[in-house]
Amino acid sequence: MYDVAVIGAGVVGGMIARELSRYDLKICILEKANDVAMGATKANSAIVHAGFDAKEGSLKAKLNVRGSEMMAEVAKELGVKYKNNGSIVIAFNDEDRKTIEGLLDRGNKNGVKGLEILEKDALKKLEPNISDNVICALYAPTGAIVCPYELTVAAIGNAMDNGAELIRNFEVKSIEETADGYRITADENSVDAKYVVNAAGLFSDEIAKMVGDDSFTINPRRGEYILLDKECGTLVNTTVFRTPSKMGKGILVSPTVDGNLLTGPTSVDIEDKEDNTTTPEGFDSIIKEANENVDGIPFNKTITSFCGLRATGSTGDFIINSPAKNFVNVAGIESPGLSASPAIAEYVRDILKELGITLIKKDSFNPNREPMHAFREASIDEKNEIIKNDSTYGRIICRCETVTEGEILKAIRTNPQPFDLDGVKRRTRAQMGRCQGGFCSPYIMELLSKELEIPFETITKSGCGSALITGKTK
Repeated sequence: MYDVAVIGAGVVGGMIARELSRYDLKICILEKANDVAMGATKANSAIVHAGFDAKEGSLKAKLNVRGSEMMAEVAKELGVKYKNNGSIVIAFNDEDRKTIEGLLDRGNKNGVKGLEILEKDALKKLEPNISDNVICALYAPTGAIVCPYELTVAAIGNAMDNGAELIRNFEVKSIEETADGYRITADENSVDAKYVVNAAGLFSDEIAKMVGDDSFTINPRRGEYILLDKECGTLVNTTVFRTPSKMGKGILVSPTVDGNLLTGPTSVDIEDKEDNTTTPEGFDSIIKEANENVDGIPFNKTITSFCGLRATGSTGDFIINSPAKNFVNVAGIESPGLSASPAIAEYVRDILKELGITLIKKDSFNPNREPMHAFREASIDEKNEIIKNDSTYGRIICRCETVTEGEILKAIRTNPQPFDLDGVKRRTRAQMGRCQGGFCSPYIMELLSKELEIPFETITKSGCGSALITGKTK
């Protein structure tokens, strides 16, 4: 019997599990995929929003601003890359100017610090490559960027290091109330827990229905992205947004914490919660609008493209409530969900306390985690010393991103372990360079096979249905 079962190992579920692991509780995280961060978390804009966009008084506004304020310290504790690069919302005409003046007023009411409107001359000093057609912009100095899947891996790893358990490939099929709480059942396994937190992202409405709550629906919204090579990463300094519409914040142009340039997303409502295909129409839209925002984007330097699905709730706000005894919904966590995730964790903790859970802090809780990127950021002398002690750090496996065998082995041996190629990629950046794994994949497969003691031919790209090889030819 667990004290708390968290359904969903995305950034929100991960942050909740980490927060609860501060206390003397038996916690499990249930994830239907082969790894963590496999839903909306793995494919979004990676922006820590300042908090001026959400409607004042909403949960989105409250938790966005609080989460944004927390994120730098959380990232530091978890050894995750974070950059306070600021953001701008650009205006092309007087109507856009009125919109960003409204955002300025809303942001001030939400408690966002340092907001100001920059006229064209000041804007050009901040962003020399901004389009000449832009007349002004709302500047938010507290805006930042982070890596969402790195943050999630670290949060869940930290929760596991502090006693939480991760159960993968556990797709919840039913939830039954018991005398002591709930029995959560997958195809062949079941878990008993006194309290349940529903952080199932796109499928959170389906989980809620299992306890009789049909008060909301979750609709998928497709967002396609184009990622450019690292040599393009300095084209802009801040995250550049267009003025928002009812479908979102439009096509952005932003550096990433790893030095690439990210453009997107599109925003198209669809019905299939697992349709993450990319489209020529989506790419055309990204290229057109991104070029309107910023001059000289070299799309011929594209190294990959991808599509993420946002969990758009029917209420227009985050849905965080308790519709049944000892059951908490954490649903409709679309943008700014990543930004708000540390604050959402606190909010859920407080709801659980109101429901009657006993929260006794553990003296042994350790909030810190060693960064996975420590070796590549070390000095030459430091690297040489590490290699003297462990020669595996002297062998380069991924040439594009300069990732060593030692780093990959460390990732495989660290909570939460990766069991497939994409899992290694999200932890180490191996396969994320120009060749997208064309050279290093077989070597990583060998390391996974040896470390996990499983046959080479069983290694997949991203779990069930993504086999890489069918057998030996000789």
